[in-house]
Amino acid sequence: MNNIKYIVFTLFVLLAISCSKKDSKEIKTPETIFNEALEYFNDENYFKAKQKLDVIKLQYPASEYAEKAQYYLAECEYYDGNFIIAAFNYNNLRRLYPSTSYAKESMFKAAKCYYKLSPSYERDQEYTKKAIESLQEFQYIYPNDSLAVESTKLITELRDKLGHREYQNAYIYRRLESPRSALIYYDEVINNYDDTKYYEDAFFGKIEVLNTMKKYEEARGIIDLYMKKFPEGKYLAEVKRIKNEITNKSED
Repeated sequence: MNNIKYIVFTLFVLLAISCSKKDSKEIKTPETIFNEALEYFNDENYFKAKQKLDVIKLQYPASEYAEKAQYYLAECEYYDGNFIIAAFNYNNLRRLYPSTSYAKESMFKAAKCYYKLSPSYERDQEYTKKAIESLQEFQYIYPNDSLAVESTKLITELRDKLGHREYQNAYIYRRLESPRSALIYYDEVINNYDDTKYYEDAFFGKIEVLNTMKKYEEARGIIDLYMKKFPEGKYLAEVKRIKNEITNKSED
């Protein structure tokens, strides 16, 4: 009986040692986990990569890899098309790690997230405006960086979209025979979007509306301003025709 007890005890001890060794093998360093996450990331398996990165964030928040994990969590969401979550993670990185080496990339990528969330001109433009603000902030902090040039291109595209929206509103009100409302939106383009391709169009639209409303003196002033700003403008011939028409009416 004693022999049987000894055998059972020995088997129990061996089993415990075996399990202990197995558990010790499963314990991984944050560096190992991060490298595994990076492999998944490079293979575009963002789901698996995020699982590994979350482990680092939860189990090793004080390690040097926690900062990297935060950045690559944002990268995973970005390349997975989850731009709202990606922007949050990029911004959160800069908040949690003010001295991070990923500060510039995170700031620009957060702005790019808002850029990608910007809808077509006829829809609400909250993200368009947020993208412009973020890109301008990036240019202010990194004025000489090569990404500042790309930021300028993106800002131009986004501002064209906003200018298009205001110009389209003016067109809609003209179709609704509400010239006063149309003038408000033409003025919005003229006063706030002079760097867009709708600037000249808004001038011409305003001239047409003022002429239709028989506000000839005001129309004449805008015509003179148009001819000064756009001496070779695409509407120049038509603007001259309207000016002659107004002059003839004034003489009658």
